[in-house]
Parts: sequence; structure tokens; C-alpha cells
Amino acid sequence: MAEHGGASFRRDLSEWRIVLVAWRLLVLQAADPVVSAGMAEHSTYRAHPWRRVEHTLGSGRRLFYQDAEALRREVARLERAHKRIRGTGPDGRPYDAGDAATRAWVLLTLFEGVVAMRRLGGDRYDAGELARAYAEFREAVAVFDLPKGEIPETVGELPAYFARYARERLEHTEAARHLLDDLLREAPAPRRLRFLGDAGWRVVRVVVARAIRELTVADLPPAVRERFGLVRTRRAALLSAVLHRGAGAVVPLLPDRLRYRSPEEHRAPKRHRPHRDGRGPRLDRFFHEVLDQTGDGFITAHDLRAMAHNVCWQLELDEAGEARVYEAFDSWWEQLRAVMDANGDGKVSREEFVAATLAGLDRDEAYLERGLLPALRAVFTAADTDGSGFLEFDEYRAVFGGPRVHPAELSHGFRRLDADGDGRITREEFLAGFTGFFTARADSVPGTELLGRP
Repeated sequence: MAEHGGASFRRDLSEWRIVLVAWRLLVLQAADPVVSAGMAEHSTYRAHPWRRVEHTLGSGRRLFYQDAEALRREVARLERAHKRIRGTGPDGRPYDAGDAATRAWVLLTLFEGVVAMRRLGGDRYDAGELARAYAEFREAVAVFDLPKGEIPETVGELPAYFARYARERLEHTEAARHLLDDLLREAPAPRRLRFLGDAGWRVVRVVVARAIRELTVADLPPAVRERFGLVRTRRAALLSAVLHRGAGAVVPLLPDRLRYRSPEEHRAPKRHRPHRDGRGPRLDRFFHEVLDQTGDGFITAHDLRAMAHNVCWQLELDEAGEARVYEAFDSWWEQLRAVMDANGDGKVSREEFVAATLAGLDRDEAYLERGLLPALRAVFTAADTDGSGFLEFDEYRAVFGGPRVHPAELSHGFRRLDADGDGRITREEFLAGFTGFFTARADSVPGTELLGRP
């Protein structure tokens, strides 16, 4: 990708200031009804809002920061993921993430977000820089092969495009409303604030939720605020000015290693608070940290497919590998549903999961073979993405290394399951260890530590 003198769109996209417009970016995307419906049915943003932000920004950085081959792989990954996001929304309207207008909108919000970051920070692009930045953007998104006309030809056409799209396509969808009004009031602590503990975060969360909402409303394009019936208060405008102008004055003075974030950078979460002994708390932890990806208190097919998506995303599998993972996770869901969905409503609650597992283990000697072991074999097949018959650490981490599990805990659990210490987990070691997680009454069995120390 060509370098230009002066401002660079892809470099600015990796600047830390981008976090100030990240929530604004999500709201603009979620205001598209197709995106909103896909988020409701397929996304884990309610349970993992910070991961959603990171995936959105991380994917953007990869699109604009890689060589041609890496860019091709990223686009292929997005294409495979979006092929599966389709259906009928709660309002009865069909949706398809492959919709060309929606895909163009999502891409253009990345460009518009960077432009807004610069403008709000007091160092807006001049006319020449803006034209070069847009040329850089168009060069990258050309690989999506969108129909002619979906991406405006020149940067001068963008104001009319955004005004028209806001007027004709955007809605104050449930996902956009939830992002603005509710999600941050119930969100788990981001990794850097885990030291506050649950009680401390609940107090801080109230302030964070209000500040981000006011900042987002203040920074939204006027046409969108008008469309949503939102008012930009003086207090919100002052907050926006202080944060953006302050960051705009300070961040550009930092050395590049502090000013910009690498596309491949990952931060380790804080240690998870230990649970008390016993199968019940372990099962409860497994339900919340592994199975309930959408955070709505139930396991459905969407949760298991969200897990499959996350595995494929992290390991950058090819199409055949992704198909195997999705097939295995679909099989796991069918096992869960058949054994635990007592009322036949197509979902499994935490209570149903814990009660069915404990009852099956305590009262039915055939439960392991009928319900648990087939599911465990499906999980192993899903995790064994290269079909080697072993789980390497990266494969294990892709399934069980959620944002609430510290890497050191995960490594410890992996070593405990690796009974022969050869650096990989066999199917037999996995089945024995995982069975121990569900069945052991004491926490001394290796499998009880597959999510880290209990």
C-alpha cells in the first residue's frame, strides 16, 4: 500500500485517540437495521462489549495496515463470517450481512470516525490531506469488490452520502439504543480496570456509562442526532471539547511506540477471582465464562455459533477449517439442547444447565456417554482446528481463553490437562480432564483447572 507524505489514514486509525470515537462508531454501525438485527442474533456484544470494540477496531487496523496477502486473508475472514449472518429480525424483516449498502456503510464509518477524531481533536485534515486519506481508504476497500457506486468516488461526495444514508437507512434501532442507554450500565469491567473489583467497578461504571453516553451523543453527526431525537447538551459539548482537544494536544507529542497501537497487540486481563470449591460453582463459572456468549442468561444455538466464530477469528482458519469448527459446535449445541432443554423452548438457562448436569452425574450412570462425552468429543473436534488429533496451546486458548481468564491461569490449566507433559493435549487427556471438571467434587483433579485455578 502506498505511503503518502504528511497525514496517513491508516496510521491515524492506529492512534490511541481512536478510542474516544469508538463507541460513536459502534452506534453509527448499529443504527443500520441490518447490522442491528445481526448483532441481536449473532453478536456477543452484550456480554463482551469491550471485545466487540476491539474486534471492530482491530479488524479496521488489519484492513489498512497489512501487506496485500495479509489484507486478502482478513477480507476472506470477514467474508466467511458475514456469510453466516442472515435471517429474519424480531420485526419480521429479513437481513443479510452481505447486503452491499450495509457493508459499504460499515466500512465508511471507519473512515468517517478517523476524520471525526482529527476534527474534534483540533487537528483536522486539510483539503489535500483529506483527499489523500480517502484515496488510501479506497485503495484498501477495493478488495471487497463492492458494486460500483456503493463507495463514493471522491471525498467531496461523502457529506451528501452520509446525510442521505442517515435520512433513508438509519434508525434508532434496539441495538443502537441499548449501546447508548443500557449496555454500559451493566457491562463487565474492561481489563485495565479489573483491579477495582466488582464493588468498585459498579460504582465507577455509573460514571463511565454517563460520560461515554454524553460524549457519544455530543460527537454524533447532527443528522443522526436529529434522526434519533437526541439533544447535545452544553455539558456534553464541554466534555467532548475537553477530552478531544486534550488528547489532540498531548497524544501527537508522544513517541510512536506510545502514540500508535500495533494491529497485533493484545493485553492480558487481570486474574479472575477464585470461586469456592464444589461442582456447582464450577458449572456456574463454565456457564457464564464459556457458554453464555451473548450474556442473556441462556445458551442457544447462537451462543455456540458465536463461540465458533471467535475460534475461527482468532486462528484465522481457511474455509474448510471454519466449516469443521461450525459443524462441531452445532453438534455440541444439539447435545446440550437434547439433554438440558427441559421445557423445549430452544434455549438452556443456567439453572437448567447446572441442574441437568448435576442430576445426570448423580443419578444416571449412562449420562456421561449419552450427554456429556459426545459433547466433549464435539468440543475437541472444534478446538482441534488443524485436525492433528492434539490440542496445541493456541487451539486450547481460542476456545477457553475468554477475557475473564488470565493467560497465566489458562497456561496452568493447560499444563494440568497435559498429563504426559509433551506440550499438547490428546483426545484422551482432554476427555479425562474435562470429565473431571464436571464430575469431581474436590478441586484437586486436574480437569477442574481447565479455566485456571478454581
